[in-house]
Parts: sequence; structure tokens; C-alpha cells
Amino acid sequence: MKFDNIDNNKSFDFSKTSGDYALYRDVYPQEFYDIFINNGIGVKGTTLLDIGTGTGVIPRNLYPYGAKIVGTDISESQIEEAKKLSSGMKIDYYAKSAESLYFKPKAFDSISICQCIWYLDPSILVKTLDDLLKDDGKVIITYMAWLPFEDEIARKSEEIILKYNPSWTGCNALRKTPDVPNELLSKFNIVKTDIFDYDIPFTIDSWAGRIRACRGTGAALDPETLEEFNNEHIKMLKENTNGNFKIKHFISYAILEKKH
Repeated sequence: MKFDNIDNNKSFDFSKTSGDYALYRDVYPQEFYDIFINNGIGVKGTTLLDIGTGTGVIPRNLYPYGAKIVGTDISESQIEEAKKLSSGMKIDYYAKSAESLYFKPKAFDSISICQCIWYLDPSILVKTLDDLLKDDGKVIITYMAWLPFEDEIARKSEEIILKYNPSWTGCNALRKTPDVPNELLSKFNIVKTDIFDYDIPFTIDSWAGRIRACRGTGAALDPETLEEFNNEHIKMLKENTNGNFKIKHFISYAILEKKH
């Protein structure tokens, strides 16, 4: 994939990093999932569609709460990892783009879009959401990012990413609620937003893996360049941490409901 407004039109493919993604991207704390449950999303007796599910992080962690969950992603490799990691769970996964989804009308009580709203075509997405959601259904858009201007390790990691991939535009995050495309506001109202900080614990191995499973690194760099990047990144982590550390993040969300 490539987009004019993302990474200066440099192509990326999360299929290239599905292994690291499966191992290292499941880092959301319980407080993140509490957002869903406390708003009646993903609870027993409801249906949930997770768009851009990746390796099924959201469905797997919400599964114990009893909803019937479907996960979709454009990447077949990501979906294969999701199926492996969800062994024994009754979760349906489909390798489909958000723009080509087909389910029965009003099939879902809620639809989640985590860390991927900027990859989706809003003019098509708004119709998909409107068609697939029940009249009282909810859309939840979630976002979590590290804070490089407040966390030294996050800043140093970003500097190394940019050394090897100067086209990467995923840097320099500031606290904000998720961007809701204007097209969605023609059919939906924003009924709730919030934002809060959370320090996520990491080891050198898990942070290095988390960074390799990033759009600017594993999804974009060739194998040789990625290895050079990873070696330099791990060297920095060994020099600047004691092996166990926390990275300051913020978590934010927006909940939308259909207009009536």
C-alpha cells in the first residue's frame, strides 16, 4: 500500500512484518479494553466487527467477554497469524479490505477501527458502517501512541527509524483524540471522546520487536536494511536502559452513533 499523505508515498506492507506483529503488537493494557466493555461494546449478547484487525489483537482480548466477533484485514498474512493465535476461540476472520466487506445489513451491534482509520477510504467506509450497523449501533475508533517529546527512549527510537527511513511520517505524536473523517459525520454523531496517559512496560526484546512491527521499519524496509536498523536500535537500548523500562503512551478514543 501507499498513500500520498502517508510516508511521502513510500510503499509499505504489514504482511512483511506479520511474525513480529503477532509476537509484539499485543501491548494494550486492560484499561484500553475497559473502554469497550464500559460502553457496551464487545459484551455478551452483542456482535462486533473489528476492521483492520491485524493479527486479531482486539478480538482475542475481547473474546472472554462473550460477544460474537468478526475480524477483517486486507492482509492475508495478518489474518493467517490471527487464526493461529485465536486457536480454540470462535472468532471469524476474513482477508478483506474495509472497502469490499459484505455482510447482511444491520449485522453488527458495534464496529471497531483500531490504529487504521487513516488507511481507509472514508467515502466508502461511511456507507459500509451505515449498512452493517444496527440502528442503535456504535462505532469505536481507537488510537494509542508513544510520546517521543516526553519519553527519551521513544525519541531515540524514532531518531533511528528516521535515519533508515526518512520518509516515515508516523513520528512526533502528540496527544489527540482520533481523527474522525468528515464523511462519517454525514451519517454519525460523535457521542463520546476521551484521552489518557499510560506507561507500557517493555524489555529490550519486546520494545525492539514492537518497533520492528512498525510501518516505518518492518513493513517498509528491505531485509538487509531492517537488520542494520535493528542492530543499531538494540545497541541504543542496551546503552540507555537496564533491560526493563516503561514507555509513555497516550490512549484515546471516539465513539460514534448513527444519526436518526
